[in-house]
Amino acid sequence: MKSSQIHRTHGQWTAGILPALRPRMLIAVLVLCILSNSVTPETVSAAGPDDRFGVVEAYAAPAAATALGAGWTRATFEWARIQPNGPDEWNVVPISDQTLGNELAQGREVVGLLITTPAWATDPGVGGGVPQGLYLPADDPNNLWANFVRTIVARYAGRVDHWTIWNEPEIPAGSPDMTWGGSIEDFIQLLRVAYTVANETNPNAVVHLPAITHWHNEHWFGQFLDALIADPGAAANNYYFDVATLHLYHEPEKIYDIATHYSNIMYSKGLRKPFWIAETNAYLSRVSEEEQAFFIIQALSLEIAAGVQRIAVYKMVDTETDSAADPEPFGLVRMDGSRRSAFTAYQVATNYFSGFRSGSWDRRDEIAVVTVDRGARTTTVVWARTPDPQTAMVPARTTRALLVDTWGTAYYVYPERGYYFVDLPGANCEQGCQMGGAPFMLVEDAAASANTAPPLASPTPPPVEGADPADNDRASDSTPAPSVTPDANALPTPTPTFTPTPTPTPTPTPTATSTATSTPTPTSAATMTPTPTATSTPTRTPTRTPTPAVTPSATPVPVPKSDIPLARPWLLIGALALALGGTSLAAERRNRHQPDA
Repeated sequence: MKSSQIHRTHGQWTAGILPALRPRMLIAVLVLCILSNSVTPETVSAAGPDDRFGVVEAYAAPAAATALGAGWTRATFEWARIQPNGPDEWNVVPISDQTLGNELAQGREVVGLLITTPAWATDPGVGGGVPQGLYLPADDPNNLWANFVRTIVARYAGRVDHWTIWNEPEIPAGSPDMTWGGSIEDFIQLLRVAYTVANETNPNAVVHLPAITHWHNEHWFGQFLDALIADPGAAANNYYFDVATLHLYHEPEKIYDIATHYSNIMYSKGLRKPFWIAETNAYLSRVSEEEQAFFIIQALSLEIAAGVQRIAVYKMVDTETDSAADPEPFGLVRMDGSRRSAFTAYQVATNYFSGFRSGSWDRRDEIAVVTVDRGARTTTVVWARTPDPQTAMVPARTTRALLVDTWGTAYYVYPERGYYFVDLPGANCEQGCQMGGAPFMLVEDAAASANTAPPLASPTPPPVEGADPADNDRASDSTPAPSVTPDANALPTPTPTFTPTPTPTPTPTPTATSTATSTPTPTSAATMTPTPTATSTPTRTPTRTPTPAVTPSATPVPVPKSDIPLARPWLLIGALALALGGTSLAAERRNRHQPDA
């Protein structure tokens, strides 16, 4: 080959091939840059899920519960089903030993709920549910309640160590949903016997108060505590309980208000005990399944901010008996095995809230901003509280954040002049703003205490200086910051009318609650800059060390489109690829028609 031919061939290659390759290489580089901006979700710890997040009756769908990432569950041990005809009977219900073993093997702690006195053991002269011989010494064989507690605690010791004593006893006599027909004093005796016997039988036993719904009798808990404190032997015996319990449904912001209200009541009386929310969910008769998913993220973040120690969603799966106990489904999984949108939302929320230390509700006007302190990481949750779309300006703690939506779609965003800008869809307020619009999470690899740009002004009252963070009641949307510690006995302000709704509790006698509906009235004028002080989470009972929750897994739920323009980068890439591809083809055609020199 002559040198001129070599030169011409080389010139053809450089003139034709390189221009064709360069656009392709540029496209590849751009695609890699975009893909490098995506992120792998936080990974699962070998130690298992975070045991602060649970689901009721996980054993009804154990594989789904494992995929969900639930760290604890509740099983209802009904005395009337275990010994329906006499003390010599013992039916292993509701959970077999094999099923219980499977729950424990999957890393889910099981909490037992004791309820329903059988007819043969009931004292008809006192009231429904009150056992015979209740006021006899705990070691007297005629104290039937003591006998039952002793037997069941011994049988499950080491497998079930947490025991909740009764369920929603504040429901008044005469209600079809009543579970306790005795007085407050009778209930204290029931609790006293259970606490004494359980701790004598199993030194590791943790005794929970029965769950309170609030709406049936908002004064019951305070009256109960007053009577309990007046008991001369209560103080020496830890006041006969280790954990207080709530069942709170439907409106995330009211859940926060009520939870902080009850914490304030208890703390104001000198009792420093943790609260668990053992049931929470939204009513599908009032909101869509998509809004139920929004509820999960909003409610869990606000419950953490309220200082709640553990949270469980009611419940794992719909069952055939739900139609009798609950007029609407609550399962994260339907009876046919398909998963509701709330299932995915639970996975996403618990993954990015796992390892939480505390939380704070930092803004409560047109926009809600909740900070979840996770130690070296911080998750900030934002949503709109009005029907109108909003744009949140969130002070940045570091140079980038992972922006995550309800469905787990995640990508990195970067601050502009010290703030992240997040577009928020408006809330559905056709029947009152029962919950906010679609929430988003900003996940930063920085501590909550890291320096940020100045927080935006907001009418949200800041925590009281020098007070216990759990005692700060920030329930009012428009009340200015108090100069003294709020009155712990002050009740959350109810709306003028309450809509009766049933409380979904898996007991033979279903429980009805009434839920108030409110429309948030945002205050646009800033009055106060909130102090981002974290709310302390009480940790005064023996619980396992929390570990990161399970990574979200794919579910058969269609992914809705976000208002945040996730697709714009890909549209730009597509347009650029077409343009560069056209340029490449044109260059190749020109080279083909060039005559040889």
